[in-house]
Amino acid sequence: MATIRIPEPVPSPAQDCEKLKKAFQGWGTDEKEIIRILGRRNAAQRKEIRDTYQQLYNKSLLDVLFSELSGDFRKAVMLWAYDPAERDARLANEALKSKRKSITELQVIVEIACASSPHHLVAVRKAYCSLFDTSLEEDIICHVSQPVQKVLVSLVRSYRHDKEVVDSTLPKLEAAKLHDAIVAKKLDDEELVLVLSIRNMFQLRQTFKFYKDDYGKSIDQDIMACGKGTLESIVKVAVWCIDAPEKHFSEVIKASIVGFGTDEDSLSRAIVSRAEIDLMKVRGEYFEANKSSMDNAVIDDTSGDYKDFLMTLLGANI
Repeated sequence: MATIRIPEPVPSPAQDCEKLKKAFQGWGTDEKEIIRILGRRNAAQRKEIRDTYQQLYNKSLLDVLFSELSGDFRKAVMLWAYDPAERDARLANEALKSKRKSITELQVIVEIACASSPHHLVAVRKAYCSLFDTSLEEDIICHVSQPVQKVLVSLVRSYRHDKEVVDSTLPKLEAAKLHDAIVAKKLDDEELVLVLSIRNMFQLRQTFKFYKDDYGKSIDQDIMACGKGTLESIVKVAVWCIDAPEKHFSEVIKASIVGFGTDEDSLSRAIVSRAEIDLMKVRGEYFEANKSSMDNAVIDDTSGDYKDFLMTLLGANI
């Protein structure tokens, strides 16, 4: 379930654009007005606002936002203002071009491939080609070493059936194949990569259930028992994003705010990317796992306009 609160009735795109233009004028930017408008519009409505702003004022709203805002607030608002496919393409490119290639960066690719619809993944790949004059697969091959490269390329090339269809003859058989590869600590095994890449989410969830029933531990537990490297983490994230994306994003949010300092990039990505999908479920998973409120954790670890924007996406009345 989504968390954003869309007003009723929704102002016209022209009305929103007029208010945004006023928010950019004067001695200072009215950040609160920007939050009130953009933070309470869905993707289709934000696109209408971008298009209308360009038509009315012959300026790109994205360019104006970039010039008027700053810091983590600007980054979060820009992510939200982008078309979702363009946003994820840019996030993927940023992750691949990072000098670090840890799970923090590379899990972004897995999220796009395994926690999104097949149609969205195709749209991201198209946007990536358009924006960067190369394919997502080519950049993975260029910037990620084996064996992680093999897994990521297979996942982003996937186009899964998106209907709730399960072949009852496959889960037990494929659970055994996965178990054999995991016991052998071959997480880049052809059969394992193939099963995780081509089967629809409902089919895989049944396979993961059979795995636990037949072998006594959940598949993610056995994967992490193989080691603590990037490959093990990537495959575990793929399993979580397929089986229960809310569990994965709850962990991303927790990891971004615990310890010394806050990982604002990960926190913004998780909240922005799931606010229109399942952030309500992420919030519930966070409470179940940590016995504390995700909203309170975000409030405690952020401040100013950045905090207000994230809380607006979480459904607060700011």
